[in-house]
Amino acid sequence: MTLGVDLVDRQGMDVRVTSQARTLVDVLDRPEWSGGWEEVWRSLEELRLVDLGEVQEYLTRLNNATTAALVGFFLEQHREALHLGETELARLEPMRPKGRHYLSRTEGGRLAKRWNLIVPEPLWRRTWEEAR
Repeated sequence: MTLGVDLVDRQGMDVRVTSQARTLVDVLDRPEWSGGWEEVWRSLEELRLVDLGEVQEYLTRLNNATTAALVGFFLEQHREALHLGETELARLEPMRPKGRHYLSRTEGGRLAKRWNLIVPEPLWRRTWEEAR
């Protein structure tokens, strides 16, 4: 079976569902398939536990340094809610890009130094909350 994918019986039918760890990585890797940044951020903020070992294993298989950095950035921003310590976050650092990577070249942004990731301002400031 694929990492982070399980078969669940739903009213007599087998349905494939992804684990929280796999979903976390997938939606950060492809936010355009998940409703965009606001939807992704709001949905992931509902997580209270995440299997960091599974996240790390899936990121290794995905082999995308930018996605690994974004996952690290997200987890760092939400470390209290997810009960993550410095040791857990440090496990993801070797997976980050060696040099600076833009999350979006067209949007620019500012550097999340630890992750070598240039993050657009809307993600730093959660600008979607300002519109409410």
